[in-house]
Amino acid sequence: MSSLAGKQGPRYRHTAEDGAAYETIAVEKLTPIIGAEISGVDLGSLVDGDARSNRQMDEIHRALAENLVIFFRDQDITPKQHLAFGRKFGELHVHPAAPHEDEDPALMKIYADKNSPRANGEGWHSDVSCDLEPPMGSILYIKQCPPRGGDTLFANMYAAYEALSDRMKAYLDGLTALHDGEPIYRGLYANYGVADRPSYPSAEHPVVRTHPVTGRKALYVNRGFTRHIDGIPRDESDAMLAYLYQHAENPLFQCRFRWTENAIAFWDNRCTQHRAMWDYWPHTRSGTRVTVKGERPV
Repeated sequence: MSSLAGKQGPRYRHTAEDGAAYETIAVEKLTPIIGAEISGVDLGSLVDGDARSNRQMDEIHRALAENLVIFFRDQDITPKQHLAFGRKFGELHVHPAAPHEDEDPALMKIYADKNSPRANGEGWHSDVSCDLEPPMGSILYIKQCPPRGGDTLFANMYAAYEALSDRMKAYLDGLTALHDGEPIYRGLYANYGVADRPSYPSAEHPVVRTHPVTGRKALYVNRGFTRHIDGIPRDESDAMLAYLYQHAENPLFQCRFRWTENAIAFWDNRCTQHRAMWDYWPHTRSGTRVTVKGERPV
């Protein structure tokens, strides 16, 4: 039985608020809790900028805040336009370990085929949460995808926090945890010919962070980068993190995106986690990712 099930109805009850209608884009929710597909916008034209595109940008900002991850299909954009779209949301983040496409280090390479020893993002995580100022958002553009499989799962960390008991929320309040990139990144991209750096980032972040735009609290620990909770015995930390990971990965908080060629996913790392499925061997999945800088979690 699900840990969130009971005989008095669901423990987590989500009420979606219907805001004002969108004027320049269409927004189709994937689930009531997370995810929406956006249509009626050409991102390549959008980055050139005019009066209508400014209004569309405002509505894309709103759609991201309301849905946490948004998706665009059939977008034929160049690397330059991909980077320009990212810069509409802030300064770009450079990955501390991954290879990049072309000459711009902010254009991260995403690639897996039958000869790859691994694929990007196979476990639940929030991108580069080991940075002192982790990324605000990530914009993934898939140019080539397998005929079946290769989906990405996204989970709502507002919902994960809100579904905790009041006693658990009180316990977690004020706790911090270590996020460390060293065990993840060292040797990870050797198959691309990427040499290891002398060191990789690590940082302490709140176990529960407050989103700087929405003001909502979100659970902020993940299997990929979080090593231990500070200030408590290690066995207590291990047990607590094991529970929080399992809780955060409950399908109730998730949506699943089935990729098509030239589709884009844009997610907010401050309130989501995601996991890419590598179930498409021996086929190829490739594209590029642009990541937007964030702020230090509080």
